[in-house]
Amino acid sequence: MNEKEKMISGKMYNAADETLTTERERCKCLCHKYNSLSPELIDERKKIIKQILGKTGENFLIEQNFWCDYGYNIEIGENFYVNHNCVMLDCAKITFGDNVFIAPNCGFYTAGHPLDAEIRNNGLEFAKPIKLGNNIWIGGGVTVLPGVTIGDNVVIGAGSVVTKSIPSNTVAVGNPCRVIKQI
Repeated sequence: MNEKEKMISGKMYNAADETLTTERERCKCLCHKYNSLSPELIDERKKIIKQILGKTGENFLIEQNFWCDYGYNIEIGENFYVNHNCVMLDCAKITFGDNVFIAPNCGFYTAGHPLDAEIRNNGLEFAKPIKLGNNIWIGGGVTVLPGVTIGDNVVIGAGSVVTKSIPSNTVAVGNPCRVIKQI
């Protein structure tokens, strides 16, 4: 099993692998190109995002600046909106349903590092997928960590750090993020 296969399957892998490094560089170059475009060039921006992401709906807008690691592990549904300064570390799949709205300065991080310093210092890491359902609003400055699933019809309050999965039809806030209300 090569390092990319290990990464995608959730096993420990070496991110310094030549193939993974080349793929990240390609993606970073496309993100840089995207972020450098004038904001009114919506059609050109959409074309670049479609080159970066693994799957998109037809109706989406991702504001600049936007950064991700590989891009091909990100799938977005219809009516998808991301405000400024979003980072998606997509070493594993990040899947967004329809009608997802993300406020500024949010991060979605599938990558994790071993607690054992010796293993970590050898450059090994792991990745766990993140999945968001339909009809979700993510407040400003939210961080979503590896392995989290957020159900349908959820609001995540600003500044939350989502460390565990959040069920459908809820409002969740805090650090760590927890459900405070049913919708």
